[in-house]
This record gives sequence, structure tokens and C-alpha cells, in this order.
Amino acid sequence: MANQPLFAGLVIDENGNVAETAYVGEPMYVVNDAGFKRHIPSEQVDKAVLSQIAGMMRGSEEFLSEQTAKMIGQEDIFTKAMLENQIKNIDKQFDQLLQTGIPEDMRAYLGMVGFKIIINVHGEVVRVEQPSAPDNEGGEE
Repeated sequence: MANQPLFAGLVIDENGNVAETAYVGEPMYVVNDAGFKRHIPSEQVDKAVLSQIAGMMRGSEEFLSEQTAKMIGQEDIFTKAMLENQIKNIDKQFDQLLQTGIPEDMRAYLGMVGFKIIINVHGEVVRVEQPSAPDNEGGEE
């Protein structure tokens, strides 16, 4: 069970309102449904989002491990292999992330770059909006 809503401040209802968070036996996202506050277990939403992220990573493990190794300045074969293994077993990493949470400053950064999770009043993820990387053409046509 999660200790806190993983994406607090980044979950938005279909009307554009940020979902509040609460703790009612477990962490919840609270969505205002025409005056009725629906409490949705945060783990339900968080796992759906993490599953989408894992799906986007599948098939790109080698590329992601190479780029991560470059970013941290550890481009040796052992580091790349370790990172690739971690990415392949990302589901296990997500379970740990649910327990520890995302630091507040990282959530703030995600919000600033446009990361949003849109849910309906039943807690189903409608879509995940995330920033896209700039194109290789540098914005020129």
C-alpha cells in the first residue's frame, strides 16, 4: 500500500481542477463531482500512470540505459548493463516508488514542464499529458 499520493498536485479532473489529496485509511485523490467529493484510492491512479510509463519504455531499454549512463558520466559496459537490467525490471522499481514517493521538488518540476494526469470522477485515467522533447530540427521548418 502506498504511503502518500504519488502524483499529488499533478492529478486533474476533466474540468481542469486539481484533485485534492486526503487520507481516509489510505491515501486518496479527491475529485469534486458537482459538489460531491469523490475519494479515489491514490494507488489505483498511480499504478495506472506508472503502467503507462512502463509501456512507453518497453523496447527502448538499451537506448534508455545508454542515455542514462551518459547523463551520469558512467559510460562503462557494467553501468550500462546494470541500468538496462533496472529498466527491464521497472515494475519492481515502481513498487518501491509507491512506498517512498516522489520528492516534492520533483513533483513541482514535473508540473512546471507540463506533466498532468487527467482523471474522471471514477478515478479512471483519461490521459497523461507529458512534455515532449524538442524536435531534432531545432524548431525550423
